[in-house]
Amino acid sequence: MKTFLISICQTACVTGLALTLSVRASAQGSGTQAPPGAQPAPVPLSGRAPAGAVAVTQNPAPGATTGINTLNPTIQISGPYVGSIRPARRPLAGPLTLPDALTRGLEYNLGGFSLSQTVNQAHGQRTVARSVLLPNIVANLNETRQAVSLAAFGLHFNAPIPGFSLPAVVPPFNVFDVRGHVSQTVMDITALNNYRAARETASADELSALDARDLVVLAVGGAYLQTLAARARVTSSRTQVETANVLHQQNVERRAVGLIAQVDVDRSQIQALTEQQRLITLQNDFAKQKISLARMIGMAPTDQYDLADYVPFATLSLDNADAAVRQAIEQRADIKSAGAQVRAAERALAAARAERLPTVTVNADYGAIGQTPSDARGTFSVVGAVRVPIWQGGRTAGEVLQAEAAVAQRRAEFEDLTNQVEGDIRKTYLDLQATKSQVDLAEQNLKVSRESLDLTRQRFEAGVTDNVEVVQAQESVATADLDYINSVFAYNVAKLNLARQLGQADSHVAELLKGP
Repeated sequence: MKTFLISICQTACVTGLALTLSVRASAQGSGTQAPPGAQPAPVPLSGRAPAGAVAVTQNPAPGATTGINTLNPTIQISGPYVGSIRPARRPLAGPLTLPDALTRGLEYNLGGFSLSQTVNQAHGQRTVARSVLLPNIVANLNETRQAVSLAAFGLHFNAPIPGFSLPAVVPPFNVFDVRGHVSQTVMDITALNNYRAARETASADELSALDARDLVVLAVGGAYLQTLAARARVTSSRTQVETANVLHQQNVERRAVGLIAQVDVDRSQIQALTEQQRLITLQNDFAKQKISLARMIGMAPTDQYDLADYVPFATLSLDNADAAVRQAIEQRADIKSAGAQVRAAERALAAARAERLPTVTVNADYGAIGQTPSDARGTFSVVGAVRVPIWQGGRTAGEVLQAEAAVAQRRAEFEDLTNQVEGDIRKTYLDLQATKSQVDLAEQNLKVSRESLDLTRQRFEAGVTDNVEVVQAQESVATADLDYINSVFAYNVAKLNLARQLGQADSHVAELLKGP
């Protein structure tokens, strides 16, 4: 009987200890303790767009005819805007028009595509920031086969009952636990402001993507105009080659009958060869411009296509520059994006300051626990936690200082961008006025040069002068024609740049290039 009682006591003690240790281990791993409070999410110091830009500059350069300085446009395209994604083959239905080029650019240009992926990334970051404020639900299913070492827990004592002792290792036992956990943030001002900052950042990226459309229009439209100008130079050069060949042939015939000296024939031949060399150079430039344009609109560099449109000189009626500045500040997506970046930094600053405030969370779980699924019984726990930060080694003060620097920087960038837009619009208005006068002068010069060539040829045929004057007059016509082409190109680029400066360029560019 005594042996039987001792056995019962040993079994009861071992079982009690095993269950106690099992419950302690289960409680420690149940996840019902309050998680640490949210930390403020830092934002980059600068809120400006990633690398890649499109800009137009009108630089003075010596004119081809007189050497007098004239405005010559340069379209500077860098980063992803020079490339495009390669879509499924989309054949051209005829020559490439300017509207078709702009449509393809807005759809396939790599600059716009990259910004759209940035928007998707910002949306993901916003969702992650919001998840801290929403309930988090987790389900666990655990089944444990365990043997517990009592010695490892420090259980060493002498039993008062003779013959009674505790085993060193509790025999293996089962624990089955299926449980659902719910965690909810009740109050966390830092997490709330982190979400608001992420929302403003996503809005800023969406506006940057809209601004990228204006840059794509400027890049593709500028490349199209540049390619048109290259084609016009080739056409003009072909005309000059034909004229030079005709003059050379006339000189050969006149030399055959003894009317002129051989030196006159040589001069005309040199002029014809010079025009042919110029034509080769211009044809090479035209071919490269077509490849560059194709790359920007999702076409293969090997695609063969023709340009359909010729954008002529059409005078643009200019409104008041002050009104244009006000319109740009209201419409420009990059200005709106900079404002959203300022608000995002301000929310991040509020999140850093709120880290000093208490946070309240509620965690609960409900499930069934037992040795096997059949004998499991329902249990639950509910834990409400208040976390009060007292001293964190100065981390909060450092995060506040970083956030204040970001706010100051982004406010300065916003003001600088506003001033830059106003300055760019006023400079574009000056370019429009100067290039319009330049076109008028180039047109008059071309007219006079052609008239001078006709009169000089008549004098040469009458024997009044030699062909030196004819060669010089022909060269004047060639360079005057190039000056006119460059001037029209400069004026159209200035109008295209104005469309970008005003914002919503895709809706303004057709009207501005067409003119009244």
